[in-house]
Order: sequence, then structure tokens, then C-alpha cells
Amino acid sequence: MPVNSSDFPPEPRDDGIPESAQDRHHRTALFYGEPGFGRIRGASVLVVGLGGVGGHAAVNLARSGIGRLHLVDFDTVTASSLNRSAYAMPDDIGRPKTEVLSAYLSTACPGVSLSQEAARCDASNVVDLVRPGGKSSWSLVIDAIDSVQDKMDLLEACRIHQIPVFSSMGAAAKNDISLVQTGTLAETRVCPLARQMRFGLRKRKVPLDIPCVWSTEKVRPDLTRPLPSQMSLPGMFGYALASLALEFLAHKENG
Repeated sequence: MPVNSSDFPPEPRDDGIPESAQDRHHRTALFYGEPGFGRIRGASVLVVGLGGVGGHAAVNLARSGIGRLHLVDFDTVTASSLNRSAYAMPDDIGRPKTEVLSAYLSTACPGVSLSQEAARCDASNVVDLVRPGGKSSWSLVIDAIDSVQDKMDLLEACRIHQIPVFSSMGAAAKNDISLVQTGTLAETRVCPLARQMRFGLRKRKVPLDIPCVWSTEKVRPDLTRPLPSQMSLPGMFGYALASLALEFLAHKENG
């Protein structure tokens, strides 16, 4: 016999708040509490790198009610990136990732204020991107950059200007979901990108207490460049970064 949703009674509610079909953030607010969700709604977040990790993180943040997102990436959508993109379609090949993701989120999440910058984040512009009190003053930064040097520049700038930053280590060529970890950069192990970041940031005298996501899965020696990748692990990294960021924002006044 077919089963219809009408066969089951609605879930009981004990908060006394009627759930409106128009209130898309009702359950998010229940989860974080009204004060916590208010902080999320009032937050401005810079997302740098819109590939498999950063794209998922941005979509999660937007759907969770972040007030403002500024999207930064220099690259365009390619056919090979469609296997792990959270927002791009085949017709988007060749278009800037910033433009494609902004268009997607403006439709999917019309309550989010969106801005974009089709540029590479590097030593020439990183201070202008993150500095407080300038054109951008961010509640936090999501780092999903692939380039080691650019990544170091961004993390260092965030620490110098006291902007909270949440960083992704390497998600490519990995598949074991049980080995995904969160913690500080100082706690990372096995991940080659994290090793490079620890070494480089120590030389720059940057503290390694940066929250990040990494995997302790060892990359097979036969998986060489271009590094293969699929959607699951980059997606998990992106959603983990967004979860850490949302928790931070919701409980910001508590420490």
C-alpha cells in the first residue's frame, strides 16, 4: 500500500510558535536560539575560494541565514569542476565562479546581501580584502584557497587584523569520511597541505590556533597531479567550515 505524508500526524511542537511556510529560518532559529540566530543574521562573511569546498560553505551559510556574503575567486567554471560544484550548471562553463554563485544564491536565498569580486586573493590585495574599518569589515573569513602562498597571506592578514578565520586543508584525492577532523592548525596531522601551512606560518610567527578542517587519510602515491576529486569530501569540508562558523557566530557574545 502506498504511504502518504498525510498518514502521519504533524510533529508535536512545544515552543508555542506557529511555523509559517514563509519563515524559512524558523527551525534554524530554534536550533541556535533567537539571540544566536540574530547574531548569524547580522553577520558579514568573506568567502575566499569558491571551488568544491568554498562553494558548499557559501551555500550552507546563505541557506542558514547569514546577513551578508562577499564572494572572492579569480577562476571560471570548468567542465571538470562540475563534479563537485554546489551551484554551477553545464551552461555556466566559462563564466566567473563569483558571478555564477552570486546568481544562484540571489535566487535561492533572496534575503542574503551578496557582493562579489572576481580576483585572486594574494599579497597585493589581501589587506584590502580583510582589513577592519576599510571597505570590508567582516565578522569572519572562510578560507578555501588552494594555493599555499595565497593561503598563508590570507591567514596571516586575518591574524594581524584580528579577523576570525576558518580554514580548509586539503580535500582532494581523499574519500574516507571517517577521517575528516576539525580542530586547530596546530593539531593537524598527515595532511601535506597542513604540514606546509604549519611550517610557513611558524616562520612568519603566526599562531597556529586557527580553526580548520582536515583529513588524516593518506593520499595514494598513484594519485598525482592533477589531483582527482569527487564531491563528498570537499562537500563535507565546506559544510564543516560553515558549521564551525555558525557556532562561532551564534555564541560570539559568550566568548
